[in-house]
Amino acid sequence: MKHLVTLLLFYFTTGFCYGQATTDTNAVFIAAITEDSSLLNKTMLYIDSTAALSAGNVLQKPFTPLVDFPFRKNIPPRLISCTFYLKILLSNNTAKEVAGYINPGYYYTYFQLYKVNHQAINATSNDSVSIYKKVKLAAGESCYILIKLKPLKNDINYIYPVFINENNIAKHKAYTTGRKTNQQIYALVTSGILLMMIFFMFANFIVSKKKEFLYNAMYSLCMFLLIFLNSTMAKSSSDFTNFYYSYFDFFLLVTGIVFYIRFTRKFLNTQNNYYLLNKILKYGKRLVLLLLVVYTFLNFFTPTYQPQYYLENFMKIFILVIGLTFIYLALKQKNRLLNYIAAGNAMLILCSLISLIVILFKIKSTEIYFSSLFYYNTGIVFELTFFLLGLTYKNRNDLITGFREQEALKLEAEKKDFETQLAVIKAQQEERNRISADMHDDLGAGMTTISLYSELAKTKLAGNPIPEIEKISSAANELLGKMNAIIWSMSSSNDTLGNMIAYIRSYALEYFEDTGINCKIYIPDKLPNVEVIGEIRRNIFLVVKEALNNILKHSKATEVNITLIRTEHGLTLYIQDNGKGINMENIRQFGNGLKNMKKRMADINTEFSIENKNGTLITIHREITGY
Repeated sequence: MKHLVTLLLFYFTTGFCYGQATTDTNAVFIAAITEDSSLLNKTMLYIDSTAALSAGNVLQKPFTPLVDFPFRKNIPPRLISCTFYLKILLSNNTAKEVAGYINPGYYYTYFQLYKVNHQAINATSNDSVSIYKKVKLAAGESCYILIKLKPLKNDINYIYPVFINENNIAKHKAYTTGRKTNQQIYALVTSGILLMMIFFMFANFIVSKKKEFLYNAMYSLCMFLLIFLNSTMAKSSSDFTNFYYSYFDFFLLVTGIVFYIRFTRKFLNTQNNYYLLNKILKYGKRLVLLLLVVYTFLNFFTPTYQPQYYLENFMKIFILVIGLTFIYLALKQKNRLLNYIAAGNAMLILCSLISLIVILFKIKSTEIYFSSLFYYNTGIVFELTFFLLGLTYKNRNDLITGFREQEALKLEAEKKDFETQLAVIKAQQEERNRISADMHDDLGAGMTTISLYSELAKTKLAGNPIPEIEKISSAANELLGKMNAIIWSMSSSNDTLGNMIAYIRSYALEYFEDTGINCKIYIPDKLPNVEVIGEIRRNIFLVVKEALNNILKHSKATEVNITLIRTEHGLTLYIQDNGKGINMENIRQFGNGLKNMKKRMADINTEFSIENKNGTLITIHREITGY
């Protein structure tokens, strides 16, 4: 416990009370410096905690060796509001004037150099931005140089005074700002990767108009600027450099987090899918924005840095807690989209923890793998890679879902169209049934009456037949047969293969009755149960009827065989007679009958052929699917 108290007392006294008098350091002989040289061991330090003393008053204060100051690198936040004074004794022991430049370190909002000679204090320059101040010493002149520094509001400031020979200043500047360390090179490579991701995201947003691509692109842009500017602005001096390191770098980080939260909520649709996660992200974003407003006020309107520093760390811890909470909830949900974002968060947190360990243990090495920025930049790349994988996965799923929806809409439209066509066919069939019923009831009865009366007239005129009455009777019977065939083809109750074959069989046997031609019919025991609509039945029947009529009139056959066989893909009907056969070179005897038969079969997509094969062979083949 005593050691702890002693240590705390030591830090307190060294931070605020550098008031113990010590002797001045030995003079720095600047003529001997040909390039550049560290002034660390030759520099004295005084810290004005009031930031109100003048340069003349400061010279009366006790200075301490800068080398004994433990916070030369990363000035503590509690000392940022103080003014730092460096005192260096320069000497020119040559016979000619010597000039050079002093660089006190990085990063400061104000840097003024005073030349103290015979108790006279003269400012050498009014430029408060440049980190290089010129100083001239006449031949044999020795004087104190007083440097006034006001640190930048950041925790990366450090004091390391260097004297650069006037002839070497250009080379020194080029080396300091132009030389890229392995860490800076890696950061630039990382920036290039992020830039490609940004272009990819913006391109997808332009094409798809999905806001998650825009939010991810804006988050990636913030991370790109953060990494790129960190790698290019190190050890530079300008108003923008001060603005960046004092405020804008943290603004980019927080703004990126806001876009990241917007991206996550939109990407996962947390408002509808994850109630608790949506609440955490929603109010977390609002709190981060509120704290950013407070941080902005502290940065621009207050002189101290410590409250701003604590607020910055609190926000970083708060963002870390949100990330850990997100990972925990994602592991519970076990959702693939959620897991992509959780994996990205986990990689960033893991790499950030490694980066923090490197900082806390002050691991120093020339190897890039011992750099804190290396791990932080790597974590950002991994995080955005997982985000990109998640976006690609979701986009692919959305495309598949959209395609399926389009197919479903297409099928629904086809279904409705089919139902409409079915309704039309049903209406047509009902109308056909009505017409066939009317024909059977009205025309059929009328034709039957005409046939009966003609038969009665023939009976009464048995001794004196009249040819006209005979024609009336014959025409009435023929018309009645045709009408029955029309009624049969129109009635939907006959739309089966079995009914059609039965009707053809009955007609053929009745047609050849008392004609001297023996009609034989061969039909398979089991016929397929398929529907044959009226148009097909009528055309096939009329072709068979025409074939039987030609056999009776022209073939001089004594036998006709009608055979129906099942094939692999349909049914084939053969009509074979044993007559003289058809003369294919002279078919005028058939007139238009053969043309009509071929046309009827072509109209219903049925194969038809006629050939001379031991008589005339007619083949009718129709493909039937699904039987």
